Amino acid sequence: MANTTVTIDPRPTYFGDRIVVTGSYTSGDVAGAVTIALASSLTSIDAIVVNPSSTSAQPVEEGSAADNSDVVVTQTFDFATFSGTTITVTPGQGDGTVVAGTFLAIGRR
Repeated sequence: MANTTVTIDPRPTYFGDRIVVTGSYTSGDVAGAVTIALASSLTSIDAIVVNPSSTSAQPVEEGSAADNSDVVVTQTFDFATFSGTTITVTPGQGDGTVVAGTFLAIGRR
């Protein structure tokens, strides 16, 4: 797991039996996914939004040469999934590190 800091905003928003939790995470300094554990705030997650602070350059072989003679650079974003009460941010770039960003989770309290 990447060495990163996760900060959960101290004042969540409640509506009915739902809660909105927001926060931020720093970029990882080693390759790997970043996990955001929200079990202390939520019993389950219904939806998430993750906003990486930047894109990352990812070289991609355009043709079949496989010798870097036809490499193009595309911009990629980190992406996120959730399971139970944990968000996992996975790096979208080739060096395997997550960029800093913010998150929002809606779930049951």
